[in-house]
Amino acid sequence: MPHPKRILYVENGIGYGGAIICLRHLVRNLDRTQYTPMVVTGRTGPQYKEIAQETLWKHIPDRHLDIVGLHHKLDPIKWIDKVPGLRFITNQLLARADDLFNFLPFFLNLLWTAWRFKADLIHANNEPLCNRAALLVGKVLKIPTVCHVRGNQDGTRLMKWAYGLPTHFTPVSQWVSNAIQRKLNVPKDKITVIYDGLELDGLDPNIDGHPFRQLHKLTDNDFAVGLVGLLIPWKGQEIFLDAANALKDKIPNLKMMIIGGTPDDCIPYEKMLKERVKKEGLESTI
Repeated sequence: MPHPKRILYVENGIGYGGAIICLRHLVRNLDRTQYTPMVVTGRTGPQYKEIAQETLWKHIPDRHLDIVGLHHKLDPIKWIDKVPGLRFITNQLLARADDLFNFLPFFLNLLWTAWRFKADLIHANNEPLCNRAALLVGKVLKIPTVCHVRGNQDGTRLMKWAYGLPTHFTPVSQWVSNAIQRKLNVPKDKITVIYDGLELDGLDPNIDGHPFRQLHKLTDNDFAVGLVGLLIPWKGQEIFLDAANALKDKIPNLKMMIIGGTPDDCIPYEKMLKERVKKEGLESTI
């Protein structure tokens, strides 16, 4: 009987959200007689550590130097823009520091891990540019790679290069599939659309919603709408606020709830959303 195929799953998203949750669903339901999974994450914390109870798990830090924090400090400094070329030089220095202190250590550690694990397949759980380390490890070790793509990407030259790395793509919808074909020239025969799975056993359609309403001071007459997800710009919270402006006078007792954590990288985004709510008079709706 052939030995189970070894799959190395690599997750280095911005925070603990839908991508890693769906990955955990997938790994939990793999047939262990056919597959041996190992999950590598660039971040850690209580929820990430739970993965070790479900499968092999290794934390390889992917952020030793806080480049985002440095950008938050340097980007608002106006005098840098007054010196010709200084902003460009500053950004390039930060980018190279990111390569040297963050990307390179992660790549080398992941390379060693994949070689020791004897992976038959590498599954990059994020889009190619974000997870290029996993894809480059696959190239170096001649291991096929699958990239799980969840969003729409711009067709920049760097993005097109990154999308040339995976052996195959598993976009989460036909819309994403069409986008990467159109914008990034990904051949159709390298794409298999696979919708993210759900653990339906954990859902109760008959659950009593009153405790939730009481907790958030919602009455039985309130028409509640929720947007659940990490506070990240591409998740669409700004469009949600636009919708609140358009609907607040059309739907009686409308309450629109934004629910989700904020990665450290996106704290300014959360602040901006809160400022919009106040500025646009949405406190009674959002």
